[in-house]
Amino acid sequence: MRSRLPLGAVCAALLLAGCAGAGDGAHRRYGELALSPCAIGQSGLRVEAMCGTFEVPENRDDADGRRIALNIAVLPARNDTGLPPVFFLAGGPGQAATELADHVDTILREVRRSRDIVLVDQRGTGRSNPLDCRAADGSPLPLDPQRIADAAALTDYARACAATIGERADPRFYTSRDAVADLDAVREALGAEQVELVGGSYGTRMAQQYAMRHPQRVRTAVLAGVVPNDLVIGAEFAHTFENALALQSAQCDRTPGCRERFPTPAPEQLRRVMARLQQAPAEVEYRGASSGAIERGTVVPDTVTSLAFAFSYAPQTASLLPLILDEADQGRYGALMALTRMTGERMADDINRGMQWSVLCAEDAPRYAPAAEAADTVLGAEVGEMFFAPCAAWPHDRADPAQAEPFAAELPVLLLSGELDPVTPPAYGERVVAHLPAGRHLVLKGQGHGTLALGCVPKLLARFIETADAAALDTECLDAMRDVPPFTSFNGWDP
Repeated sequence: MRSRLPLGAVCAALLLAGCAGAGDGAHRRYGELALSPCAIGQSGLRVEAMCGTFEVPENRDDADGRRIALNIAVLPARNDTGLPPVFFLAGGPGQAATELADHVDTILREVRRSRDIVLVDQRGTGRSNPLDCRAADGSPLPLDPQRIADAAALTDYARACAATIGERADPRFYTSRDAVADLDAVREALGAEQVELVGGSYGTRMAQQYAMRHPQRVRTAVLAGVVPNDLVIGAEFAHTFENALALQSAQCDRTPGCRERFPTPAPEQLRRVMARLQQAPAEVEYRGASSGAIERGTVVPDTVTSLAFAFSYAPQTASLLPLILDEADQGRYGALMALTRMTGERMADDINRGMQWSVLCAEDAPRYAPAAEAADTVLGAEVGEMFFAPCAAWPHDRADPAQAEPFAAELPVLLLSGELDPVTPPAYGERVVAHLPAGRHLVLKGQGHGTLALGCVPKLLARFIETADAAALDTECLDAMRDVPPFTSFNGWDP
């Protein structure tokens, strides 16, 4: 749950330096793995790493069956200390860890002084036999953006996607449990007796599942944007988003000039705009963020909720919501449409849909029960239905019920939550830390879903991984964090 997950429209993460041999030429051995220099990451700031693959059975109960290659990258430690490596576990489900290398390098820059960082694309993502939806000619299988909120359309798309995947993968074996076995196989191949785990969003579930199955192999764990094992991913989004909107509205009340500029609270205004668009969708001209050209599009209620949900992930974008909603409430939809399309384009390739369905349909869908009270929320009860509708057509297994049991351990664990997180609120962190006597939960004031790279957090992570003592951390530096004031105009917020 990195959680750029489908909401309305799109309601929408490691090597022992002591094991490294001298190697020859451009290659270097990490335990049983021969890795070569590479540059990885999605942004313009590519990260130098050591890359390679490691084969595992797709179905561990079929020794003679298909084997798949896991894509692996190592960000080498700057000093050869022989300390346990750090495994970074990506979110989603559906993100590829290696594609986040530039971000991980920022988050764990202090940790890299003494430890290798290992990135493994979870099976079904990135270059680990991805469960991507392709047409017969190999091009991406299109999904009509106007029907992305349609449960029937998503089911039909999942059925068509599964038909293209059958000869190269069996989606039933791309679950969290399969990925946990992959991670331990990589750990063993590296020759590491123990590892440190750092997970974000859905990666926190992976960290918990690995630590539960291999407790002797984990020295410490960091969970940011915590997903409890018993959470049905997607089922509570309507409520967590509603609560985030209320917190954002309360922030406006506390900000001088904000309520005067926006007298109608954001939740109420959002509902008003949605109701108007439900009656009469708006045709609008806007300037495309990528092309710079004047484009045309239709604004519907889901356009508004999708942008509001996506922007709620970070306070920097959430600060724009009152202004954008106010513009829309006055019938000016250009900025709303341009930002929605820009956000959609940037998020389109972040999540592997097929792998996400393999996880959700096996682990979450069997436990999903519609909540009647969700009907009164902005997102409505349809959010959960859209999340799990593809399961009717997507080949999937059923998870062991034990996977949903609380993570209980004496393991040192540091948990991080953003106060305004719309998908993994602080209450989730409290739920998990209650079973961790050596755990500590930090709530970052005014922050959203991504917390690992903020302020002094990278230094705190390094200190925690060094000492394995969450209670002893001096977290006074977090007091400097502040809310991001709401924009009162396109020039910014009031001074």
